[in-house]
Amino acid sequence: MVGSVQNMSSSTALKRVQSDRPPIRIVLADDSYLARLALRHLLEGEPSMVVVGECEDTEGVSSMVDDQRADLLITDIRMPPSNQDEGIQLAARLRETHPALAVIVLSTYADVAYALKLFEGGCDSRGYLLKDRIRNRQQVLDAVVTVAGGGSITDPTVVDELVKARMRRARSPLEELTPRELETLALVAEGLSNADIAEALVLTKRAVEKHVNAIFAKLDLGDPDHVSRRVKAALLYLADRGVRPATTSM
Repeated sequence: MVGSVQNMSSSTALKRVQSDRPPIRIVLADDSYLARLALRHLLEGEPSMVVVGECEDTEGVSSMVDDQRADLLITDIRMPPSNQDEGIQLAARLRETHPALAVIVLSTYADVAYALKLFEGGCDSRGYLLKDRIRNRQQVLDAVVTVAGGGSITDPTVVDELVKARMRRARSPLEELTPRELETLALVAEGLSNADIAEALVLTKRAVEKHVNAIFAKLDLGDPDHVSRRVKAALLYLADRGVRPATTSM
């Protein structure tokens, strides 16, 4: 389930983008022609978005972004020349050279090391989605709106792996969380608002607020009302306490 910006549902955010601003200008970066074609086809027909350029490697992305005045880049994680983590490296460089540009990394790897590297410079305007977990077109459209709007998206599978790795450590603060609080934390780190979490878990919004307040009190992570800060806090907290998973070997 894809998260939303602050307390606004994804569909509401999409409607607001449609009515309040020009289309989100998107550049696609993937060495696979078929992957780029599929993404372009998926985004076409949505009036709030327009694909303005494509790149088959990372070298031409910066100039393409400048020439086309792009708002958001959707990139594969592994591209030529080394087919390692070029998409993650590119996102880090763009954080410095194009701080206003939003980036969504599409990956086939549920590897927390990649996600942590993507978010280490800040989680705002960044998304990490797993290709095989994208179930429908709306998920991608919602992710584009959220990330382009300054929010953050993290696939819940990656969050689950972070939680599991952290819980294996002795005396983990996460051991203080109840099963329901752990489930809520995974959705918080995914980027869902309290209202969306309530809908996903079939709870009242007030119950979710109590769970979120309890989580952040137990983990000492500060103000629970800022979704971007919540995502960053959840990811970086887990990493800072010793989660250092090895990258997936090919």
